[in-house]
Amino acid sequence: MSMTTAKTDEVVEEQAAPSTPSDQRERDRMRRRLARRRGGGWWPYAFLAPWFIGLFGLTIYPMLDSLYLSFTNFDLLTPAQWVGTDNYSKMFTDDPVFWDSVHATLLYVVVSVPLKLALALGVAMLLNRDLKGIGLYRAAFYLPSLLGGAVAIAIVWRQVFGGDGLFNDFLAWFGIKGQDWISSPDTALYTLILLAVWQFGTPMVIFLAGLKQLPKDVYEAAAIDGASPVTRFFRITLPLLTPIVFFNVVLQIIDAFKTFTPAFVISNGSGGPLNSTMLYSLYLYKKGFTDLQMGYASALAWVLFLVIAGFTAVNFIASRYWVHYDD
Repeated sequence: MSMTTAKTDEVVEEQAAPSTPSDQRERDRMRRRLARRRGGGWWPYAFLAPWFIGLFGLTIYPMLDSLYLSFTNFDLLTPAQWVGTDNYSKMFTDDPVFWDSVHATLLYVVVSVPLKLALALGVAMLLNRDLKGIGLYRAAFYLPSLLGGAVAIAIVWRQVFGGDGLFNDFLAWFGIKGQDWISSPDTALYTLILLAVWQFGTPMVIFLAGLKQLPKDVYEAAAIDGASPVTRFFRITLPLLTPIVFFNVVLQIIDAFKTFTPAFVISNGSGGPLNSTMLYSLYLYKKGFTDLQMGYASALAWVLFLVIAGFTAVNFIASRYWVHYDD
């Protein structure tokens, strides 16, 4: 008992004794050493090194380089020449094809995204049932999303809506004479929109996951009160599903702005007829890799980036008024 008391008194005396600057530095050094041991030292950074290399080497550096190139005249063959804001001023004042691509892209986004999400939600509600073999039906409806972005599907789509395609054969059963839907500037873009709507599998799966999380007791109470299916959809399902709707809206708008493969394949890379399928990404590709105007293409890419960022920001601001969370 006396030995324990003596040790305690020594510790108290040591803590009470004034510390010298060298003692304070030694304690700080010990704390830093212990902190490094607890944090793992440099090992976490070593394991994260491949990710950092990819982030800076494949994302940040190319973005900054393209920002610099957007203020230059660069043709991939000769050194870049600084031209200031000429690429941007030319884009908005002296490039009618640019405005054709903006018009086609905005029409594509405004029409395809709501139709795609509406179809995805409708099919998700039909598949949100405990039926025999329902997993097979879900896989079948998701399949177009796996195939829709492929070049082969775009080629098939071009054949379906050609002058002698299957769609005209279908119309002939009803006595309707078809046309070459791909070659008409009035309908060519709508074939791309139809292809986009056909790829509704990804938002459908997300909607289906959200529907399975909705509380069933709320629907039972509404059914007891005599609420019709339409009332239950607009008063219960849709408000509770608004976070999922918001998520899908943001993703699908971004994907729609970046659409390239269907427009390239269906129009043979020309964006025709009469620039009706000249989506923005296709025009960017033509300027950069066909016309070798990489500086101008970089400026187009940054404008697209700012437009997508603007649409996303507007969606986040507007979500405060119509997206309902649990809290």
